[in-house]
Amino acid sequence: MNTEIIQVDPIRPDEGAVSVAVSYLRKGNAVVFPTETVYGLGANALDSDAVKSIFMVKGRPHDNPLLLHVSSLEMAQRCISEDLSCYSRLTDKLWPGPVTLIFHKSAEIPLTATAGLDTVGIRFPAHPVARLMIELAGIPVAAPSANLSGKPSPTEESHVLEDLMDRVPCILLAGKTVFGLESTIIDLTQDPPVLLRPGPISPEQLRETLDDIAITIPDISDEHIPKAPGMKYRHYSPDVDLILIQGDLEQVVKEAKDLAKASRAAILCCEEHKQAFASVAIPVVLGSLERPYEIAMNLFGALRRLSDMNLDIAISESFPEKGIGLAIMNRLSKAASKIIRV
Repeated sequence: MNTEIIQVDPIRPDEGAVSVAVSYLRKGNAVVFPTETVYGLGANALDSDAVKSIFMVKGRPHDNPLLLHVSSLEMAQRCISEDLSCYSRLTDKLWPGPVTLIFHKSAEIPLTATAGLDTVGIRFPAHPVARLMIELAGIPVAAPSANLSGKPSPTEESHVLEDLMDRVPCILLAGKTVFGLESTIIDLTQDPPVLLRPGPISPEQLRETLDDIAITIPDISDEHIPKAPGMKYRHYSPDVDLILIQGDLEQVVKEAKDLAKASRAAILCCEEHKQAFASVAIPVVLGSLERPYEIAMNLFGALRRLSDMNLDIAISESFPEKGIGLAIMNRLSKAASKIIRV
């Protein structure tokens, strides 16, 4: 398959250029488009065959539900059975933005998109390109991240091209994404609401709107279908074993030194700890602890770089699990082949 590459301005996208991607969507094809979190692989959420093409392109398990992206509250209402106006306190504050809300689905949404569940995750993205594409298409767009299943989510143009070039008919490129981690997911079908996946909007920020939100992320066994992506399967893994070490710096350095002995090793770390790890392994710096969103933005790109470094082993230190740090540790835990607590 020949892929049509379309470069668009991330702030002021050209309507004519975006319309090319829309024409593919309307024909039942899957296309790649940017959002403020990661790049997405989208198809017409109302077309079961189009939705199936997403799973085929990614190699995605069919019991891993997709999120639906909308360009208005009216479009969101079309996708759910609840009265969306009852949730205006939430939607007014969190949409458009990097937050997915889970409702009961409407009859119009095929079970293919929800992995057979009667619930569906809805996101109203803030990215100008994503919003324009969905608005022009006039349909909700089902979209997971635009990577091959299991690999780190794509936050840069090169990531998308590496994974999906010649696998889809059209790719919209608009530079690096803003947040670098997928959306925060909140399940509103439970009382109190439950955080299913941490993301750019932190638990502390959520509590400003949802005083009673349950922050504990539920575990999903192999016998259950998860309500949201990223809950059941191993994700984001580089092509080398990644070992996550949790503990204080001195103990982490000692453990990393033992693991890296006689091996070509690299370690994901913060700027402040770079020197402490320099004699242990190749430091791959994610950013400063004083700028945790910088660490989040660089995480998936760093995981991809590990695959290109000809390593015997990769190691990561842990990061404070507050604010965006909860989402960072969630993704590292999913990517790790082993977690060691010292």
